[in-house]
Amino acid sequence: MNVLTQPFFQHALLAGTAIALAAGLVGYFLVLRAQIFTGDALSHVAFTGAMAALAGGYDLRLGLFAATIGVGLLLGGLGRRGRPDDVVIGSAFAWILGLGAFFLTIYTTSRSGAQGGAGTSVLFGSIFGLSTSQTQLAVLIAAAISAVLLLIARPLLFATVDEAVATARSVPVRLLGFGFLALVGATAGEATQAVGSLLLLGLLAAPAGAAIRLTDRPFHALALSAGLAVAEMWGGLLLSAEAPELPPSFAIMATATAVYAATFLIRPRRRPALPTAA
Repeated sequence: MNVLTQPFFQHALLAGTAIALAAGLVGYFLVLRAQIFTGDALSHVAFTGAMAALAGGYDLRLGLFAATIGVGLLLGGLGRRGRPDDVVIGSAFAWILGLGAFFLTIYTTSRSGAQGGAGTSVLFGSIFGLSTSQTQLAVLIAAAISAVLLLIARPLLFATVDEAVATARSVPVRLLGFGFLALVGATAGEATQAVGSLLLLGLLAAPAGAAIRLTDRPFHALALSAGLAVAEMWGGLLLSAEAPELPPSFAIMATATAVYAATFLIRPRRRPALPTAA
């Protein structure tokens, strides 16, 4: 049986490609802006939001996106110029995890009969279980995220590498910061469907980290980050399909990690030069 002709794999490949593209684009700026801790926090928020929605009897995607986008914007508002700082994130971290455990307890004791495996799916992803409608929605959301990110990429790069000069030139630094955090939140909600909340940070960080190691040119790195994320998604899905004992989320992350590790062999580690906004 050729797995490529199976609907479950075609859905996973289509949705995974769109999700990886968005994650690669957003992840590049997440790494460049040194906001990886924000992505880590939102991975836990994704779990808490999904569990809250399930505990309340709602679609888990509603909780995913509402929580990740809402908390992302909240963290930005508590930080400086739309950038959440580590103190703000750290203060909220334990509370978010505790809240997730609370909603998980409610869900497993009162509603687990309806979707018994939903909690596990949120944690580890369920990309091979996407329906046609879920795939179409995932593609549309990921395409919208990618389009918005590309639209604001140039001013966002300027605000990232030289915030003071960008402010002096009337670039809306704070608004861009909030807009970017909303995109990170939406991407976190999307990526949870593919690799789960526990591993989504890897999909955001690994391709971008590899791209930044391989080139100092910002827009080349942006394109490379997106390309690597898509290639790693394809590789992980094919690996999981050929070796069914490997969960797709693990196979995707293993591929991404291997690619990032390979960059240490291709090019020695160096201090990255700040790209120019011009």
